[in-house]
Amino acid sequence: MHRSSGILLHPTSLPGPYGIGDLGPSAYQFVDFLATAGQGLWQMLPLGPTGYGNSPYQCTSSFAANPLLISPELLCEAGWLDASDLAQPPDFPADHVDFGRVAPWKHALLVRAMAGFEAKATQAEHADFARFCKTHGFWLDDYVLYHALKAQHDMRPWTHWAPAFALRDSATLTDWSQAHQGALDLKRFIQYVFFRQWANLRAYARARGVHLIGDIPIFVAHDSSEVWTHPEWFELDGQGAQKVVAGVPPDYFSATGQRWGNPLYRWTALAEDGYRFWVERLRRILEMVDLVRIDHFRGFAAFWEIPASEETAINGRWVPGPGMALFEALRAALGGDLPLIAEDLGVITEDVETLRDALRLPGMAVLQFGFEDLEDGFGRSGFLPHNNRQRQAVYTGTHDNNTVRGWWDSKHESLRRNTLAYLNSDGREIHWDFIRSALASCAGMALFPMQDVLGLGSDACMNRPGTREGNWEWRYREEMLTETAAARLHALSRLYGRSPHARQ
Repeated sequence: MHRSSGILLHPTSLPGPYGIGDLGPSAYQFVDFLATAGQGLWQMLPLGPTGYGNSPYQCTSSFAANPLLISPELLCEAGWLDASDLAQPPDFPADHVDFGRVAPWKHALLVRAMAGFEAKATQAEHADFARFCKTHGFWLDDYVLYHALKAQHDMRPWTHWAPAFALRDSATLTDWSQAHQGALDLKRFIQYVFFRQWANLRAYARARGVHLIGDIPIFVAHDSSEVWTHPEWFELDGQGAQKVVAGVPPDYFSATGQRWGNPLYRWTALAEDGYRFWVERLRRILEMVDLVRIDHFRGFAAFWEIPASEETAINGRWVPGPGMALFEALRAALGGDLPLIAEDLGVITEDVETLRDALRLPGMAVLQFGFEDLEDGFGRSGFLPHNNRQRQAVYTGTHDNNTVRGWWDSKHESLRRNTLAYLNSDGREIHWDFIRSALASCAGMALFPMQDVLGLGSDACMNRPGTREGNWEWRYREEMLTETAAARLHALSRLYGRSPHARQ
């Protein structure tokens, strides 16, 4: 690991006139900002299609991408939309995503774009689309059928579909597919467009010296293509209902723990074919990004099993995970060391640390958690910069934390006093103090949410664990991306040996 730094920003948070950040001009402008600011990393949240609650950690597929991230402007550039299609977009809010309004508007655009593709695409583009469908058929065919059937059933979860569809009667699925080829082809086209736009953005980022960090949730959503297609991989009953669900016990995020509700794996069933699902899942994301943060890494050592009947996560139990066997299969299939960041937050025990260190994976340190422990004046927390490790990624905060400014405003005087003493600061620019502290750390990577670069308060939180409303919506405005902020980041990153120029 060479010293590097970067910004955590989900593409939905990018600015633009179409209600949600996407892979269009604002994404390229953000890459330019990163390069100008001497930042070599752009970390994102999972990119899959979201379901209930719009959480990127509850995706309806482990392989498909979120159609809302497709750029309308790039569809115009391709010639598959006309400028008139974008001339009068709805009056979307600029500082947050209104998913309920964005989704139907963008879907209608994509329907028109497919008509434009069929009428105007070159022979080479048609061949490229056919090649994409063939190459990705192992997941794409199941996903488009699942998603088309979900639309047929008014977007209800698959366990609420007609039994012949929910339980995958072969003859019923074949007949329905033949009668609805147009709907299936539209969903194939939407995925093709996303991955075409993504490949171009990634190539641009590479050319500017910016590496992309992706994110894999350890668990998948119950209402997802993979669970519907392969119920034998998960702890379900004969009708597909969950017997136990995933979560974490009480911790610093919640006094009652977090009941995520995801189905738990039958790891013995996954092991029977060499963990192929995980091999293909990791292979696919590594074709898209340079490094992957693997969410809830501790679940591979042991996971918190909660009876599905429980309303909170309190009454669960630890169950052993697959451990090294899974990672040996991944290494054998994908070759060599795995470019992963282990999200090792929460209740971390010796077996988790042993697995992480045996794999030589960097873990995570969150400065907010470190300074929480300074209340008694003793800097013992492993999250504090002087206790960081070289093989580690240090964050001012994550998508699950308050912003640094919001965190600071909520703290009492004794913690503030000790934090200022540690940082040798007057607190007027506490977000920059945190960024400087992260950059100065010995940790190989330093990352900070865009909200902390901008010095925003609690209103700019991306997610508030344990709440259901108002999450995943935050966006910044284009005018916030200033040359002053870029210059300041560049100077600090160069000073602490993290900018690309500092390594030459």
